[in-house]
Amino acid sequence: MLETSARLLRMLSLLQARRDWTGPQLAQRLDVSERTVRNDVERLRTIGYPIDATRGAAGGYRLGVGGQLPPLLLDDDEAVAIVLGLRAATGLDGVEETSLRALTKLEQVLPHRLRRRVAALNAYAVTVPTDDPYPVVDAELLSTIAACCRDTERLRFDYESHPGHGSRRDVEPHRLINWGRRWYLLAWDLDRQDWRTFRIDRITPRVPTGPRFVPRPPPEDVGAYVSARASAAAWRYHTTVVVHAPAPVIAERIPPAAGTVEARDERTCLFRTGADSLDTIAVHLSLLGVGFEVTEPPELVDKVRELAHRYAQAVAPSASHPDDRVS
Repeated sequence: MLETSARLLRMLSLLQARRDWTGPQLAQRLDVSERTVRNDVERLRTIGYPIDATRGAAGGYRLGVGGQLPPLLLDDDEAVAIVLGLRAATGLDGVEETSLRALTKLEQVLPHRLRRRVAALNAYAVTVPTDDPYPVVDAELLSTIAACCRDTERLRFDYESHPGHGSRRDVEPHRLINWGRRWYLLAWDLDRQDWRTFRIDRITPRVPTGPRFVPRPPPEDVGAYVSARASAAAWRYHTTVVVHAPAPVIAERIPPAAGTVEARDERTCLFRTGADSLDTIAVHLSLLGVGFEVTEPPELVDKVRELAHRYAQAVAPSASHPDDRVS
């Protein structure tokens, strides 16, 4: 009986690890006959686990959807990853308490060797605190939007922009992105006929959802697209700089969140960037390693002149070093 129980747990673990299994595959992995596999499948069905079976050459077994969640059988790395993920669960309203309950259940059954791994990671991994409070997102709202993305249903909502302006939006939702401890929605805005990025915590949905739609080809790199526009939306200062280098060269030197690069000709490009302070923009431009021209905003032009003068003074020839005057 003990051997049979252990084999049933092993079969359940295999069915969770992959969507479809043939009878011969399961028999080989469990080192039993195909008849034993069929008998074990019936035993699992008897105790409440729905296992679907199909006949024929391409037939096999699949763990179906039942009325209750079956026990999850995890390997060591999976268990550690889930524990760390539950401890780090933040930013979703109502999820912290649920995560704590799940974490308590999991840690009670962790083997000693895994508890040591988790304890070491928690003891020696440091989280840097921030003064910028992250917004809390309602988990039900996140689930609703995810369902619209999955079912390709239009989403209507009221939206409050970064400056505080309200608007009503009708969009075709594409993806949810978690970036910078915030949640964003990438969607096609039907009124503006373009892709737009929306912060989830600023969305107030309208029900019911809209009709179905045919998905459009998304931007090539969804993560880079959202991170660049999410950063730009929060900048206090914006500028467009002519950079004396080809666009591919500059694109390789900057992260996606730093701005966008557009080719001007074979030797120059336009770099659109920004930041919360003029000093930050001026310093970052100097780190490009190539020549550039700044024309706007006027405050940034003055800041670059000030920085250039300061650098020039830092390397000015001095009387105590006559060799500095030699050209």
